Amino acid sequence: VQLQASGGGLVQAGGSLRLSCAASGGPFSGYSMGWFRQAPGKEREFVSAIRANGGSTYYTDSVKGRFTISRDNAKKTVTLQMNSLKPEDTAIYYCAAGRPILSTIRQDQAYYYWGQGTLVTVSS
Repeated sequence: VQLQASGGGLVQAGGSLRLSCAASGGPFSGYSMGWFRQAPGKEREFVSAIRANGGSTYYTDSVKGRFTISRDNAKKTVTLQMNSLKPEDTAIYYCAAGRPILSTIRQDQAYYYWGQGTLVTVSS
């Protein structure tokens, strides 16, 4: 599976961005999809995930209520709508595909395929 992330950019605090991840070359509907991010000088961290059928979603505490993950299996895309952005959301955002169990869904080791990342910069 090849993943292509897009939608990053520069936005002021309080603004919104919509990240998209397009998949090709594999059975997209069979994978859970995750978004991770890595800020300068920090380790990569979990942001959000959605199960293969879209029935369950997961968020890290710092983005709950501000970010929404969704997927369209027919179009092979997963989207992360990010609202009320904060400077601390600045990072490179990566989409990933895998088949994690519940206990590992927030762990990057549980994902097999990764996109190239898209940079989100939030200015104060």
